[in-house]
Amino acid sequence: MRESIVEEIFGSSVFDTENLSRKVILCPKNEDSLKINEQVLTRFPGQNAKYFSTDSIISEDYEEQNNFQLDFINGITPSGMPPHVLNLKVGAVIMLLRNLNQSAGLCNGTRLIIRKLIPNVIDAEILTEYTKGSHAFIPRITLRPSDSNLPFQLQRRQFPVRLGFVMTINKSQGQTLQKVGIYLPQPVFSHGMLYVAFSRAMSMRYVRVLFNDTKKQGKLNHTNRVFTKNVVFREVLL
Repeated sequence: MRESIVEEIFGSSVFDTENLSRKVILCPKNEDSLKINEQVLTRFPGQNAKYFSTDSIISEDYEEQNNFQLDFINGITPSGMPPHVLNLKVGAVIMLLRNLNQSAGLCNGTRLIIRKLIPNVIDAEILTEYTKGSHAFIPRITLRPSDSNLPFQLQRRQFPVRLGFVMTINKSQGQTLQKVGIYLPQPVFSHGMLYVAFSRAMSMRYVRVLFNDTKKQGKLNHTNRVFTKNVVFREVLL
């Protein structure tokens, strides 16, 4: 299923820098964006570079720190955080997860293309906004999730980036793109999310949607039409 939306949006132009900056796949949940990003990365030639984070737990209770195995901590990727194992290739699109230098265009959500991978820094070119075409050097920094349901405070030292071929719908707010794919393995779950997804493209002609056929969304009986759930909190509109 996911393969079809990747082919539809990127096609053979996955190596074209200009086209990459204008295309994206959106999905509701963080876990789906991570999986599809990895899938798109495999379409690139060249050697895959792996960058591992250094993770720890912030707690005044020493016993609590010992309650959680390091493998478990490494396997957690809260929203807005880079993964423990960051797979990258030269030519891949990445997205910044923190504000590094707003005057230089290095803001949370900025998309860049990797030009060179060095052990302690990423050399990348900005793809969007007024600093498009500028080079940036991205270092490792220490990050903590701003919104997490974890029973502890996670601290992760890693490059503040994720692959940027696919992003969550919430993360795409404020961006305008030429072609947008919307992958809905399940319906959206918050107010206005579906509207945000459909309004990212300059024209509805350049929006493609892939549904998983379930009881809550999919094909309507005896027709070729499809449906999905839209979430609207009417109290917000009053």
